[in-house]
Amino acid sequence: MTIHEFGKDNDKVIVLLHPSVVMWDYFEYVIPLLEKKYHLIIPALPGYDPDNKSDFTSVEEISAELEEWLNLNGLSNVTCLYGCSMGGSIVVRMLAGNKVTIQSAVIDGGITPYQLPWIVTRLIAIKDFLLIYTGKLGGTKLLEKAFSTDELSEEDAQYAAKVLKMISARTIWRTFESCNNYSMPENVHIDCRYIEYWVAEKEVKDRKWDVSYIKNYFPRTVFRKIKDVGHGGLAPFNPEKFVRGIESTIWKSTMLQSPSF
Repeated sequence: MTIHEFGKDNDKVIVLLHPSVVMWDYFEYVIPLLEKKYHLIIPALPGYDPDNKSDFTSVEEISAELEEWLNLNGLSNVTCLYGCSMGGSIVVRMLAGNKVTIQSAVIDGGITPYQLPWIVTRLIAIKDFLLIYTGKLGGTKLLEKAFSTDELSEEDAQYAAKVLKMISARTIWRTFESCNNYSMPENVHIDCRYIEYWVAEKEVKDRKWDVSYIKNYFPRTVFRKIKDVGHGGLAPFNPEKFVRGIESTIWKSTMLQSPSF
């Protein structure tokens, strides 16, 4: 897992975790808006790292690896931890693991474990795998349907095709299998002061189970519906709004004098 850093001279740390079927440059329009004020940590997650040929491992392994890296590099006090979709799963697991200090967190359309029989979860993973693998074979426009995302321009479709060509079938399978079924600690204790779960307007129905799960595990989470946006659409298509949301989350966490959980 390659870690990209920007604004290293700044004290406040923001960790940004990208969704699936993109690379770390998903945040390219956000970086110049934040790097003068914050120390940005942007991992290129396994399987989606153009500089390190690998396969996706699991939500648990990636969370543990990132926690270890932050602790070893003296960056364990995180001002804001953000993750979208697949990245949101990692945020959920890191919050539950409580191995680093997280002042605030944003779970943007994050995927939570299905509370369904094993065979049903595997059938869902197979369906998702086949849909994305079809995109890998040349049907990138199917991604709009798969992710309830914004309409892709020709340039966006070419980018998606590039990523799909790079990632392996194993990465596609493991991404869905793991994000849909990752484990959580038996006893969840969270010290994070403030958590928001963002739901894009175009994905409200798709995130119904995830919202219910978050309400159960992190009951004091604040839920926000993001208007006129599809799944994962803020950072690449409306970076200014993305930054306002992150900074609002940070500000709200500083207003709390003691941990919420």
